Amino acid sequence: MPPTTRRLAAGPCTGAVLAALVLAGCGTAPEVSATTPTDDYLQVIVGSSDSTDVETFSLSCDGRAEGSHPDPQAACDHLHGMADPFAPLPTDVACTEQYGGPQTASVTGRWAGERVDVDLSRTDGCRIAQWDSLVPLVPAA
Repeated sequence: MPPTTRRLAAGPCTGAVLAALVLAGCGTAPEVSATTPTDDYLQVIVGSSDSTDVETFSLSCDGRAEGSHPDPQAACDHLHGMADPFAPLPTDVACTEQYGGPQTASVTGRWAGERVDVDLSRTDGCRIAQWDSLVPLVPAA
């Protein structure tokens, strides 16, 4: 069975993260293949729609917590405690029209044996709640 991919709809700030990567000279994130030796490996790119500052870090939670994440143990413990941390947002709910800030993030890799490819932002109530549920993987706003 081929690996599944979870991809959330890109928010209006997603392009800003990609543009910031180019401006910062970071290029694109390497693709994590099915042959990557870990099932719980993530790369997180955090930016802002109003800045070119971009931070990239890795997190491996397969066996022991490690990587360039600022607090790998806290992030791994939090993610392991969630039933489905990268579940897509439901399409049949109304989200409050509120702006939570310019923060954007992209999370790619593998989690629990499944591919992860999620774009995060704080552009409405649903996306704010999604972001907040993933702290400390992503920084608190």
